[in-house]
Amino acid sequence: MLPRIVFCLNLVVLLLSPPTAAAESEFPFPAGQIVSNGQVQKLREWLPEAFWAHRQYFFHDGMALEIGPIQRDYAPPSVYREATQRFRGTARISSQGALEGYRAGQPFPAEAIDCSGDPQAGVEYIWNFMHRWQGFGVRASFRYNYFDRGELLPLMYAGSTSAWLLKYRPEPQFAENSGDVFPREERVAVVGFEVEEPKTARGTRTLTYRYVDSLGPPETARPEDTWIYSSEIRRVRKISQTQRSSAVGGTDFSFDDLFSFSGLPPQYHWRCIGERRVIAPMNTKQLGYPYAEKVDFGPSGFSFASDRWELRDAVVLEMKAKDPKHPYQRKELWLDRQTLEPLYSFAYDRSGALWKIIYHNHRWSEDDLGEIKAREWYAGWEGVPEPRDLRVVADVVVNVQTGTGNRLDFWDSHGTPPKLSQLRRYVDVQRLRHGR
Repeated sequence: MLPRIVFCLNLVVLLLSPPTAAAESEFPFPAGQIVSNGQVQKLREWLPEAFWAHRQYFFHDGMALEIGPIQRDYAPPSVYREATQRFRGTARISSQGALEGYRAGQPFPAEAIDCSGDPQAGVEYIWNFMHRWQGFGVRASFRYNYFDRGELLPLMYAGSTSAWLLKYRPEPQFAENSGDVFPREERVAVVGFEVEEPKTARGTRTLTYRYVDSLGPPETARPEDTWIYSSEIRRVRKISQTQRSSAVGGTDFSFDDLFSFSGLPPQYHWRCIGERRVIAPMNTKQLGYPYAEKVDFGPSGFSFASDRWELRDAVVLEMKAKDPKHPYQRKELWLDRQTLEPLYSFAYDRSGALWKIIYHNHRWSEDDLGEIKAREWYAGWEGVPEPRDLRVVADVVVNVQTGTGNRLDFWDSHGTPPKLSQLRRYVDVQRLRHGR
């Protein structure tokens, strides 16, 4: 049971086919128009080919897809942009693909990356993705569901999760510690969750440390450490995570599939395939779990077609594992060029056949949503009065070979930090024995 639960810590994936150019002036719908299933054919040119080929999972009769603003500005807050310029030119890529000399902000300013002419462009973009603006981390409720050809199966987990980013902070109050939240910090991030449902797993808690050295070359990388508290045996067990790419507990997710990629970049070869103009769910108009129980996700359970989609510029990356035993032959990640947020990803099995499609819904921190005001949901903090954070609030993975898949919902996700005294207690393993 516990291995099934642990997936909530680090799931991620993005994948697609080679891009084709499409001019914004040719886009067939104005902002604000509702697109029905009968009109979806007109969007084909602005969708990944593999996504379109399996559109039965994503588009359906009765859908009402709203066209959002074209190329809306989702730029991060000034403190992050200023750090990008202040430390411009200090980051570099080692011979084994590790990031060196990084301090804060975007490691490699996007306007300086030449996707077609620079062989380092792919690895530079993935490090930009890893260090994209994500607020101070994550605090959210989560619910995980499993579907088999449209049938909701009883395998379900729900609870709460947090992930705090403890290094490379751009806020002025951490400058004295060179960007560390706590002096001489070795942990890049601390991730944890607590299970509330089902009853048989209630009270299970975990904490994972991702170290600076975890992001180094594969031969010398320090394994991430995970501690699990089981309410059944009432004690804490420690495990080291070494296999992040294996499917977890009979599901279609792997640890590395959350947010399309949550793995360790030096373990892969990266290539920038090109840029593509694409339409994708970018800024939700609806409230899913935990705000609402009944939301229209279509007959498959995987559809965001009755929501708002936007036309965006995307960067398409290809990754290939250095480990010959990795289950993927390759994977394509489609990232929003401005925010580096994941839009789509497509994973191919060892034979080269399409295996998984992963895509996401998002929520913009500066918009009210229904009766929920932006600053009530996502408050600012010292140095960041406006979070300006485009957040993933749902992950979907579809196994196109079996018709099964998963949806992970966390519509209340925000990145406002607690007080440092509370944060220090939270990231301490001793907390697992005592709960919140």
